[in-house]
Amino acid sequence: MRLNFIKPMEPELVDTPLQSAEWIHEIKFDGYRTQIIKDDNGIRLITKNGYDWTGRYIQLAGEAEAIEAKDFIIDGETITINEAGLSDFHALQSAVISRTPSRDLYLVAFDLLHLNGHDLRDMAVEDRRTGRRANHAIAFRCDGSF
Repeated sequence: MRLNFIKPMEPELVDTPLQSAEWIHEIKFDGYRTQIIKDDNGIRLITKNGYDWTGRYIQLAGEAEAIEAKDFIIDGETITINEAGLSDFHALQSAVISRTPSRDLYLVAFDLLHLNGHDLRDMAVEDRRTGRRANHAIAFRCDGSF
């Protein structure tokens, strides 16, 4: 089955952070929003605007192949990091346009939208992140960029 790109939700800029326990606050990384899609057609890495950047992220695609799942859609941010361990957007831009595939790309995964034939978007985001309430095995081998 071919999985389709899911247009990501965009953050909303506010003057002050909401303080309710119902809200999740996340670190903002300086990178490119990316979905990794694995299905019967292989691995694809798609930008937030729906462009296929698998060729630009060939090293990440190789790492994604190692994830032990039939199919999935992972939403995250592709980044590079500087000597201080901080995301570095300028270095990312350089790596993406380089003719040589970069080994310095990382994916900060923050959501699991689909796994092993199941659309997980109706589950609470906290449950998707931890695998709670999922009635199917989540078998990720986390090495390299993941």
